Amino acid sequence: MEIENFIYCLEAVPDADRHDTTEVVKILENIALTQNISSIYKSCDTIEGLEDSLNFLLYDDHHFQDYEIIYLVLPGEANNILINGYYYSIEEIAELFEGQMKGKVIHFANLKVLDLTDEECQYFIDVTGARAISGYGFHSESVSSAYTIDRLFFSLFYENDDLKEVVESMFQKQYKLCRLLDFRLYY
Repeated sequence: MEIENFIYCLEAVPDADRHDTTEVVKILENIALTQNISSIYKSCDTIEGLEDSLNFLLYDDHHFQDYEIIYLVLPGEANNILINGYYYSIEEIAELFEGQMKGKVIHFANLKVLDLTDEECQYFIDVTGARAISGYGFHSESVSSAYTIDRLFFSLFYENDDLKEVVESMFQKQYKLCRLLDFRLYY
């Protein structure tokens, strides 16, 4: 029996009612075809939409336990996300996910900087129950993590459950890009 790998992706978009195919959707479709990693994609344009998408995952999706990676494609600034013109802190996001992410890896695309102190990291992990949180220390409009590093991270993660070894392999395979985008994993 073939084991399926799953990613749950939440992306902030200007208008969630429009059904435009974003670059992230195209990348997820390609990942499914080439890397055998399935995904569920939800878009949101408000914090309430983000919460509704999270609630769908928790209460309506019977495969929730199969999702080991929660992929957040949310713009923002250091340790804040921006949705519909409002900023929400990493602490507010942790409280939104409170107790619901047991054993999950929360991965942020490089649309925002993730620069947590030890206390912020521990708070996020304690409140959410997440196994780890990852992202990038460098935000770039011209270099998207989704095209390369995120794909590599997802692939290596599903090949090896040891997060330290995953990060080591990432740096071995894409050292320059990992350094350029400043890949970070907190656990």
